[in-house]
Amino acid sequence: MKLRIEDLDDESRFRHILTVSYNDIAPFVFDYLRRKTAVTLTFWSFCLVFLGLALIIRINISGYFAWAKIFSHTLLGTILLPVAVVPLHEFMHAIPFLATGAKNIRAGMDLRQFIFYVTVHRQVISRGTFIIVASIPFIVVSAVLLFLIYNLPGLWKWSLSLFLFVHTTMCAGDFAMLNLYFINRKKKILSWDDADKKEAYFYEEF
Repeated sequence: MKLRIEDLDDESRFRHILTVSYNDIAPFVFDYLRRKTAVTLTFWSFCLVFLGLALIIRINISGYFAWAKIFSHTLLGTILLPVAVVPLHEFMHAIPFLATGAKNIRAGMDLRQFIFYVTVHRQVISRGTFIIVASIPFIVVSAVLLFLIYNLPGLWKWSLSLFLFVHTTMCAGDFAMLNLYFINRKKKILSWDDADKKEAYFYEEF
């Protein structure tokens, strides 16, 4: 039986541990990415490895292509493709919500903080669902890009390797959320969002 939001008011079973305002997502992300755990080590390691891959490819194509073509692929990898992938990235976040039968999925953005998000309005979300939601875009996009980088020719290797690095940095918020769950891994965490109030609530189940 699925839990209702009202069920979380039972203080004999649940304890409210955190409220995150959508207006304060950036400070939350920076806070949880600074906390040294296996999750943050994994995130920063991927950033460094993918940046290193891009630099190696750039060195290898040096002298083989005109500067103008290299520059156009640089813009493609650092700006055009990352912007274009945002809707797909957010849709991939929504897939696990759809799989659970969620009816009120909301999407939004806050350009002041440069964040985009997908959430379910007023539905209790389990730890397992949340981890899948947060992980899918990074895993799928990274796997596809690594395959393309291996198989496509030089200039495309360059632009797509840049795109791989930039997309990984775009997943910072996802890794911050994963780190919240990792830090509280000994607790049974449940959450729900009020998309109208733009707040997320986290509870511990005893």
